[in-house]
Parts: sequence; structure tokens; C-alpha cells
Amino acid sequence: MESFAVLLEPYKDKIATSAATVTYLHLLSGSVICNDIRKQKSTDGFSVMPFVAGCVISALFTRFGAILNDTPMVQVNLIGTALNIGYVCFFFWNTNNIKDKMLAWTQIGYAGAFVAAIFVYTYVENPKDLPFRFGLITTAVLFYFVGSPLLGLGEIIRKKSTEGLPFPIILTGTLISFLWFLYGVVTRENFVIFQNAVIFLMSIVQLSLFAIYPSKPAKSKKSGSPSKNGNNNNNKKKN
Repeated sequence: MESFAVLLEPYKDKIATSAATVTYLHLLSGSVICNDIRKQKSTDGFSVMPFVAGCVISALFTRFGAILNDTPMVQVNLIGTALNIGYVCFFFWNTNNIKDKMLAWTQIGYAGAFVAAIFVYTYVENPKDLPFRFGLITTAVLFYFVGSPLLGLGEIIRKKSTEGLPFPIILTGTLISFLWFLYGVVTRENFVIFQNAVIFLMSIVQLSLFAIYPSKPAKSKKSGSPSKNGNNNNNKKKN
């Protein structure tokens, strides 16, 4: 690993710039999904959870940046929080079914309560232990949300469809984790290396599903057409 870090050392600034740029693009990837929702004029086949997850992750990393006095981290994640709140509102507005709206509202409520509880924790924890422990919390949350689509792997295989998986978010997330992994290597930050290596592997697994299955479930073929059935009936009569 050290030899790899030495090899990347001359490209440190370029890697950091690329990682930051792709992160900003990732924040805009939700607009692609919103546009698809706008075209079909409903949220059928889509889930609000990618946007809710974006809100939770961005909010937690905004707080983490404040704890570390990292201004760029705070700025990027404040923008991310604002954009994802906008996406959630757009999703809710275009949800026509009352049952689906209640489900979305419940998920939003749970996420909001979780973030509020974590924020309260940061004010009661020992300041000396807070950066490390809060870093573990954000990592666990990140792993959960990035890996959660894999929990539905059985359903995806059964339907033979990746319908509902947010391809733009997964694709940009894969690029982000890879670039930040390289940045972790070149800066010798083991925590960053581990976090992004795991996320990258999870994202690769999810991307492979799009190569195997289509985005829409295959329509079941009917056993026979009326014309064929008519011919069969005629043949039976003749016999």
C-alpha cells in the first residue's frame, strides 16, 4: 500500500479535485430521477429512500465537518442537505396514492428523528472522544444506506428486474468512493481507505445487477392467441 501511495503522490491535488467535482455531480444525480418521475407524472416504481438517505448522510457529515472544523466538508454537505430536501419534497408532491404518501411521510419522520437524536448525542458526548466515535457512527450509517439495496437482492432476482434501483446515484456513488479511496491512499488515512473501499465494493455489486437484469420486469407471455385457440377448436370439431 505504501508503494501505491508513493506512486500516487504527484497526483494528490488532481485526485482531490476530481473527488470533489464528482461529489458535486453526485448531488445533482437525484434530478435525473426527479425528471423521470415528472415524465410519468407519478412516483410509481420509485422509492423516496435514496433521497431520505441523502438527507441523513449529508446532515450527519455537515455536523461531522463542524466538529472537525472542516469548512469544505460543511459547505459541500450543506448543499447536499438542501438539494436532497428539495428532492424529497418533489417526490412527496408527485406521489398520487394516499397510502404511498403515508409510507413516505413515515420514512421521512423516522429519518428526521434519527438525525435529531444523533445531533443531541454530539452535544453530550465527551469532546475528546467525539470525533472518533461520531466518525464510527457516520461510517455505519453510510454502510447501511449504501448496502441497503442489497437486502432486496432476492426480490430483484425473483422479478429479474432492477426497477426501483437508482442507477444514477449508484453510478456516481461508485466513482466517488473510488476517488476518495485513492485520496485516502495518497494521504495515508486508513479510516478513509477502509470506508471507501467497502462502499466501492458494495456499489460494484449493485452496478453488476444492471448488467444482468433490465430496468423493467419482463411481461409474462400469454399461453396462446385467440386465433390459435380458434383453430384448435375447429380441428377438434372436425375430428
